[in-house]
Amino acid sequence: MNKRKSNGYKKSKNKYNRSNKPKGQQHNGRGSRTASKPKGTKKHQHSKKPVTIEVTCSGLTNEGKGIVEWEGKKLEVAHLMPGEKAVVTVSTRGRNVTAELKRVITPSNDRINPPCVHYYECGGCQLQHMNEQAQKRFKQETIDKLMQSFGKPEAILTMDHPYDYRNKSHTTFGLNKERQVIGGLYAQNSHQIIPMERCLIHDPKADEIVQTIKEIMKGSKMQPYNEDTGHGFLRHVLVKVGKVSGEIMVVLVAASPVFKGKKNFVKALRKAHPEITTLLLNVNNRDTSMVLGDQEKVLFGKGTITDTLCGLKFDISAKSFYQINPVQTEKLYAKAIEMAELTGKETVIDAYCGIGTIGLIASRKAGKVIGVEQNKDAVRDAIHNSKRNGVKNARFYQGDAGQFMVQMAARGEKADVVIMDPPRSGSDEAFLSSVVKLQPKLVVYVSCNPATQARDMGYLVKNGYAVESIQPVDMFPQTMHVEAVTKLVRKDKAGNQ
Repeated sequence: MNKRKSNGYKKSKNKYNRSNKPKGQQHNGRGSRTASKPKGTKKHQHSKKPVTIEVTCSGLTNEGKGIVEWEGKKLEVAHLMPGEKAVVTVSTRGRNVTAELKRVITPSNDRINPPCVHYYECGGCQLQHMNEQAQKRFKQETIDKLMQSFGKPEAILTMDHPYDYRNKSHTTFGLNKERQVIGGLYAQNSHQIIPMERCLIHDPKADEIVQTIKEIMKGSKMQPYNEDTGHGFLRHVLVKVGKVSGEIMVVLVAASPVFKGKKNFVKALRKAHPEITTLLLNVNNRDTSMVLGDQEKVLFGKGTITDTLCGLKFDISAKSFYQINPVQTEKLYAKAIEMAELTGKETVIDAYCGIGTIGLIASRKAGKVIGVEQNKDAVRDAIHNSKRNGVKNARFYQGDAGQFMVQMAARGEKADVVIMDPPRSGSDEAFLSSVVKLQPKLVVYVSCNPATQARDMGYLVKNGYAVESIQPVDMFPQTMHVEAVTKLVRKDKAGNQ
C-alpha cells in the first residue's frame, strides 16, 4: 500500500476550500475543459466548459469516493461523504466526465479536518476526512456488499492506534525551484515531489532518519537524481523498521555505484542515528518506475533486519515482501490459522507463500506444510526462515502453485487445507481449478483485494465449496484498502450434500 502527503488545502469546520491548491499540482484527468466547440482547435473539439453545480452525495464507491448524479449520470467525487450537500465542478472531455469537490455546504457529522497537512495533494490516504467510526462503517459496508451472496461477514477488526503503523517507508529525493534538496512523496498521479517532513502512517523513526539524510546532503556535494536530465546520485531512500526488534534498515537507492564521500556520509548518519542496524546501497540506473535495482552493496551491518511475527522470527532483506502493518497482520494470520482448524495431523499447502510467514506460523499446529512460490529469492528466504525458527515440518518449493497441486492430484496425493494469499489481481482459473482437482477439505483465502477475492470465491462455490466464514481486517487505516480472510469448506465435508 502506498502513501504520499506541503502546504495542503485548508478547510474550515463547515466548508471545503481548495483555494490554496498550488498551481501545477492538479491531479491527472482533472484539468479544466472548454465550453461548446472551440473554434479551430481540433485538440479541444470534444471538450465542454466546466459546469459548477450543487449536489447531494447518495453513497460511496468501493474507493471511498462520493456518488452524485448529474444529467442522468452517476459521478464520483473524492472527499465527499454520504448525505453531504456540496458544490462540485463537472468537466467533460469526450465521453469522460469528471467531478471535483469545491466546497461542502452541509457537512456530515462524521467529517473531520484531516490531521495530515498534505492530505489533499498526496492521494496516498483517501479517508482522513472521515472520523474513525465512519472509516470503520465504510469498510464494513464495502465487505458486506462484495460478499453479500456468500453470507454475512463478521465485524471488521480495526486498529487501536490507526497511525504510525507502516514498517516500510519510501521517500523520493529531488531539487525544488530554488535548487534546494527536498524529499517526500509523489503528488497523486504525477512525478512531482511533495516536500514533507512527516507522513502520519509511517513509522516516526523512519521519517526522522530521512530528515537527517536531507540535512547531510545539504552540507555535502551529494545531489539528488534528476529523472529528466539523468544527472545526480540519490533517487530514493527506503527505510524498514522491525516493530518488535527495533532493528532498522536504510537503503540508499542511487543512480550510480560510485558513491563519493561514502565514509563521511555513513559516519554522519550513524552518529545521528545509532539505532540504524544496517545500511545498504542499491543501484538503479534504469529509466523505470521500479524503486529498487539489481545491484546491492552492504555499507554497514549484516544487510538484513530481523522482526518477530506471531512468535516467529523473520529475516527481512531490502527486497523481501513483509506485511506492512505487523499489528494487524497478527490479527489476520491468527484468524486464518483458526479457520484452518488444524489439529496437528493435516497437510497444509501455503500457496503464494512468499518468505513463508503464514506457512511457518501454521506449521506449529499442522502435521506438514508445503509452501510454493514463483519468486526464487522469496523461496530462499522462506527456507532460511524455516531453519532460523527450527521448523522441521515445512518444505518450500519454487514453482507455480497451481501446477504443483495438479501434479500432486495426479500422483494421488492429498492436502487437507490450502491457504492462499494471492496478489491484488487475485487468482486465475488455472489455479482455482487445480484447487478443485486436489479437493482439500478446507480453503482459507487471505486477500488484499476483496473484489477479486469475491470473484474467485464464486468459482470455488460453483465447484463444490461452501463459504463458512468471512472476516474483514483493517490493515491500512486512513486508506480505502481493506483485507479479508474467508473460510471455504468442501460441501461433502460441510454436510451440505
